[in-house]
Amino acid sequence: MLRRVQKYIRDHEMLSAGERVLAAVSGGADSIALLDVLLRSGYECVVAHCNFHLRGEESDRDEQFVRQTAVELAERLKIRPKWMEKGIEVHVRDFDTITYARKTKQSIEMAARELRYAWFSELAEERGCKSVAVAHHMNDQAETILLHMRRGCGLKGMCGMWPVTELKVKGDCRVIRPLLCTTHDYICHYLKDIRGINWVEDSTNSDTRYKRNAIREELSHYSKAEIEHIAQLAEHMQEAYLKIKE
Repeated sequence: MLRRVQKYIRDHEMLSAGERVLAAVSGGADSIALLDVLLRSGYECVVAHCNFHLRGEESDRDEQFVRQTAVELAERLKIRPKWMEKGIEVHVRDFDTITYARKTKQSIEMAARELRYAWFSELAEERGCKSVAVAHHMNDQAETILLHMRRGCGLKGMCGMWPVTELKVKGDCRVIRPLLCTTHDYICHYLKDIRGINWVEDSTNSDTRYKRNAIREELSHYSKAEIEHIAQLAEHMQEAYLKIKE
């Protein structure tokens, strides 16, 4: 997976060698794998973790896990660059998500998204990062495509998530998705069987009252090849979309 992600980063010109990047890390398998791959690839990672305080003690558990994992991953690297001598920077922001959602009349899901990306933009500018790396993968891409189809969409909607997008909040910053080239199952295999790294599970991921979770449950019955085909469809649609815009 390491070589695959490294090639994907190069192909989409996401990062230059040794670049400082803000890594959004929740503590789940995907974001832990993202951090591990970025560190092993020689990028200077600044970790950002959001505590939305929506799951009681579990939210605080996730925060502590991310802090500890950042220390452990730094210690596991055989070659420690100068920037890591004092450990990996970990920044945590607490949010009163429910109050914000009520104030802005949004769903909890949308409120959390708005809060985290606004903070990511501010933190990236403060810490000198040109890119924010998030851990979306092929399964997330497939979920996005199916969600857009059910709502009704055109070519733009079928493009799904792009490998690189502008973070239109504040400053000059981009969102990059280095794991869009791999599946969730392979990410878990990479962590468990290859790297021997643990992660935490978000208990709300199984709550099918959320539309995306319901689609995720549906996709759990799809084969790896079927998920890859849906994700690849997004790539084809992106190519077509860019040609039309020219």
